[in-house]
Formats: sequence, structure tokens, C-alpha cells
Amino acid sequence: MNDDTHDLRIRPGGPADAPAVLDMLDAAVAWMNSRGNTDQWGTTPYSQTPGGVARVERYTTENDPWIAELDGAVVGALVLDSGPSPQMPIAPAGEPERYVRLLVSDRRYAGLGVGAALLAHAADETRRVGVDLLRVDCWAGGGGRLVAYYRRNGFTPTERFLSGAWPGQVLARRVARPARAEPPS
Repeated sequence: MNDDTHDLRIRPGGPADAPAVLDMLDAAVAWMNSRGNTDQWGTTPYSQTPGGVARVERYTTENDPWIAELDGAVVGALVLDSGPSPQMPIAPAGEPERYVRLLVSDRRYAGLGVGAALLAHAADETRRVGVDLLRVDCWAGGGGRLVAYYRRNGFTPTERFLSGAWPGQVLARRVARPARAEPPS
């Protein structure tokens, strides 16, 4: 992690965090659009998309949300679940898994390793609950930059899919559980 994130704290999230998550998602759409990317999340602010607010509220109440804070400011969010969204055309893992349903960070803190810290936390949480597999899906367009980001964070591409015209990629990461100490003989 970058030295500038020494005050980064990751804490459990909840319903009170939904407005901050929506703000980050809206800012992410604006940032992507300013770079010419209108295909990944469209052009409408996330908080104004049909079901967007309700989805974030579910994420913060029905799933396992984690919030990254830097000096008390919310700078990122990660949502874990036991599998992919039922709306996604993704095959079940065939084994217990933790699934990254959402990863977003505040663009004002880009380059500080907020997303990487949240993904490392996801691996730790996956390991902590005794599960070996952590998966995520992401947009595979844009020259594969997002896929490359997840690869740099320890994930391996597994299957590609289309959700309508949206090209997606599933990636997986095995998280090694600590070896049990052998009893003294």
C-alpha cells in the first residue's frame, strides 16, 4: 500500500453509508464519461438510474459492505456476497465463494491504493470465513484496463460473458488459508 494511505481504515459498512457510496458511484460515472467511456456505466448518474438507489441500499443492508476511510472521509467501498448477482449470466462457482459485488473509490484519492487495500481486505475476509475462492466480474471493454487492474491485484481471468451488449469478465483469486500447526509429537 502506498505510504500516503497510512491512515486508511477499513470498517464494516451499513445503511448510513449508502449516500456516500452513491456519491462515489455518481462521480465515477462522470469521471468515466469525461474520459470518453460511456459504455461501461452509461451517462446517467448512478443515483438516477432505475434501481440504482435501491441496489445500493440492499448492498448496505443485505450484503457484507466494507468502507474505506482516510482521515475520517469515506474514500472507497467494497461489497461482498456469497455469489454473483442473479441478474448476471455467470455460472456458479461449484464451491463456496465470496464475490465482490461492488468496488468503488473516490476519484479524488486515485493513486493511493484504496481499491487495492479493499481487495486485500476482501481476500482476508474470504480467508477468515474459511472460504478459498474470491471472485469478481467486471467490464471487459475499454481495452481491458479494468481486467488488467484486477490481474495486478491477484485475480486470474476465468470466463467471459455478455450481459446484453456489455462485455464482462469473471476473475478469480485463490486465498490460501493459514496452515494448521501440527501438534507436537
